[in-house]
Amino acid sequence: MKEITHQFSKFHLSESSNIVSDSVPGERSKELLDLQKEIEGAVVSYPRSMPFAIKRAKGAIIEDVDGNQYIDFFAGCGVLNVGHCNEEVLSYVKKQQDQLIHALDFPTENKLSAIQKIIKNLPKAVQNDYKVSFGGPTGSDAVEAAIKLAKMKTGRDGIISFSGGYHGMTAGALAVTADTAFRRTLTSLIPNVHFTPFSYQYRCPSSDDELACKNYAIDRLKFLLENKHSGIAKPAAIIVESIQGEGGNIPPVAGFLSEVVEVAHRNDVLVIFDEIQCGFFRTGEFLACMNYGVMPDIVTLSKGLGGVGFPISALVYKKEIEAWGPGAHIGTFRANQVSLAAANGAFDFIEKYDVKSHTKEMGAYLMDGLIKLSDKHAFIGDVRGKGLMIGVEIVKDRQTKEPYPEFVKELRAHCLQKGLLFEVGGHYNNVLRVIPPLTITPEIVDNALSIIDQCFEEVVSKHQAEEANTLLEAF
Repeated sequence: MKEITHQFSKFHLSESSNIVSDSVPGERSKELLDLQKEIEGAVVSYPRSMPFAIKRAKGAIIEDVDGNQYIDFFAGCGVLNVGHCNEEVLSYVKKQQDQLIHALDFPTENKLSAIQKIIKNLPKAVQNDYKVSFGGPTGSDAVEAAIKLAKMKTGRDGIISFSGGYHGMTAGALAVTADTAFRRTLTSLIPNVHFTPFSYQYRCPSSDDELACKNYAIDRLKFLLENKHSGIAKPAAIIVESIQGEGGNIPPVAGFLSEVVEVAHRNDVLVIFDEIQCGFFRTGEFLACMNYGVMPDIVTLSKGLGGVGFPISALVYKKEIEAWGPGAHIGTFRANQVSLAAANGAFDFIEKYDVKSHTKEMGAYLMDGLIKLSDKHAFIGDVRGKGLMIGVEIVKDRQTKEPYPEFVKELRAHCLQKGLLFEVGGHYNNVLRVIPPLTITPEIVDNALSIIDQCFEEVVSKHQAEEANTLLEAF
């Protein structure tokens, strides 16, 4: 473990948080937050829950304009898999910027190298079966392209998605996203989208048993596809996150993804695995689905593929489903040359430092620490994950599993004051979502766990004091 620590320590500003202002946000951050509120659109979201203004970042440490340093267990929403401003990846970027930046879809050695690395990292048995296509620069663009390709190939219109799934905010991607809050005021998106339960073992309505939970979800899918009275015409495709992200970092029950593919193919339906957040080595494997020994017809990639935050998205799909010709799906900024250089740099960095093994080791180390915290803190109902994509579900009572989103919101606020950043998600907004850079060290993990532990105690004490005051007032 010490050897691993030494190897990756140099890629971080430090290995602990350091809050130097009287409180967070500091005075300069307050000024910039006020200016942002005045001149930037109201769709801004992250600074509402994590109010500070960023100056610089390296590795898993962010520094704000007041000099405060934070441990980043958020990683730009799962983008910065090799860390903020990784200098080895940036060397590829700087070299590319001096040569070529924008090339539409013309061939370049830079682009073809990135494609070859994507294919090389697929399971060896299927590498010759897939090809790569680039679209617009965001994950939503990849989802839109995947849906389009499936519809063109099958000549059908419908899509089946899963409860808790998140796929993006453009029209098609939002239509297959489960959270209805995102489209509450929208009158229409793409039609013929249907939702079915995900294999979410902790909250399976059938049983806590792993096999029963898998069978429940698969039986619901079979009903939609194979019962002529389900009310659903045969769809073009099924789209599913290999591990749900925004839904609460939920890995599916073993066998679920394989059976989704088997059931779909038996009914002549294509399968799209959304690997935008869970892919690019986040679980240790290149694709999260590789942990389960299964590949779909189409894979969507983005986020970590851009190395250190450069925008890019891609489809990896079976050659046999090629259904579009020249210009059938384009985008002015598809496969930007600088983003491709960053992707090449990230692939090479991951291979050079064996980040795959490191991710698995750090994931196990972090998971063990979080499970120990769950033994100590009764509000932790579930700790689950793969690699460095971990969800900590907070509940009021472990028996009833009643969600406790208010607690998570307070916990995040307390952690911010001590210098730890994380995102909140889940079907009920009650999950602490842990998605740090893959280069984290044991020291960073230990410091983050210490902050979570302290803040748990603070929030619990606060709630106990409030309950005591309420009882006194009642008398």
